[in-house]
Amino acid sequence: MVRGNIFLIGPMGAGKSTVGRQLARALGRDFFDSDKEIEKRTGVSISWIFEMEGEAGFRIREQKIIEELTLLNDIVLATGGGAILAEENRRALRSRGNVVYLSATADQLFRRTAKDKKRPLLQTDDPKKQIEELLALRDPLYSSVADVELRTGEQSIQHAVTQVIEQLEALVK
Repeated sequence: MVRGNIFLIGPMGAGKSTVGRQLARALGRDFFDSDKEIEKRTGVSISWIFEMEGEAGFRIREQKIIEELTLLNDIVLATGGGAILAEENRRALRSRGNVVYLSATADQLFRRTAKDKKRPLLQTDDPKKQIEELLALRDPLYSSVADVELRTGEQSIQHAVTQVIEQLEALVK
């Protein structure tokens, strides 16, 4: 039986929200998405926050939400792709639950996010190059925080959920 909080980290498009929602359902837990919580509380989109406050303003809001949500009990939390950039977030995630790194190749991430206009960091002339650069920068941070890593390739969401549960149960044994 998986105990404690489960925090999903990884790049945008890796499936954190989709897998997280199903994982929470399978375990009978509450699900939170840090980006959705920010939007719900501010009443505006992440894109709007980036436009008005810049990435730095967004990251301040993100840190406050992650600090608050990681203090809850027995939840599944999907974090934003850049949440691990702040040391405070990495510390909170590591110390308050099981951290699952959902990873994918740059090609897979590009395919999954290519048509999504709501991702401020991908609104560039070369989104694929941006994904590759973000992965190069962030992958070591994701790995440093993660208890387990799961490649979200072409398998079904249900298969990914089953694998996450099996890996987390193996940590306890």
